[in-house]
Amino acid sequence: MHADADLSLPGMARLVAEFLDRLDLHDVTLIGNDTGGALVQLLMRDGAARVGRVVLASCDAFDNFPPGLTGKTLVLAGKLPPAMFGLFMQQMRLRAVRRLPITFGWLTKRGDAATARWMKPVLTQPEIRRDAVRTLRAAAADTHSLLEAAASLRNFQHPALVVWASEDRVMPPEHGRRLAKLLPQGHLVEVEDSYTLIPLDQPGRLAQIIREFTRGGA
Repeated sequence: MHADADLSLPGMARLVAEFLDRLDLHDVTLIGNDTGGALVQLLMRDGAARVGRVVLASCDAFDNFPPGLTGKTLVLAGKLPPAMFGLFMQQMRLRAVRRLPITFGWLTKRGDAATARWMKPVLTQPEIRRDAVRTLRAAAADTHSLLEAAASLRNFQHPALVVWASEDRVMPPEHGRRLAKLLPQGHLVEVEDSYTLIPLDQPGRLAQIIREFTRGGA
């Protein structure tokens, strides 16, 4: 990213909105998992004129931000200078560390290979470490955006699917039920044998649920 890019949650949501504008997309199905779901909610709050339907999959919501032990640990690590942050993150080369509850252990049951790939840019690219630290510091300073977004969800008059991992230990299942009730056209589906990162733990099941939703079966 450019050095002066706004990497706060609202800033990144605006980047998604700009992406849709630049491609002149309409009636978009916008899907967000984990903190991606927070970005979707912020777009919904701001109108989401190009969005026809949304899927919120086990994501940050309400006051759960930064979410769980992983989110809180990351935000604390983000207080380090980028170079020190990089040294701290070198531990993530070890599978035993990646599987801890404070890292990815409570986010995915069977997605370790994918999370190891995700970590490589942070471990090898100074610019990515710089952006990660800026993002985490912005997150630490933002305590209201998701609560404000939740307050406006009743205004989203389009189909909305909430998919939640029934065993989620980072994103409370109760939040999934609350989101589905808040959304005028909300519909909840719970997924078994999965943690937060449903695309890694139950990709086939998630794809089936989304396919049925976009075809009007949900």
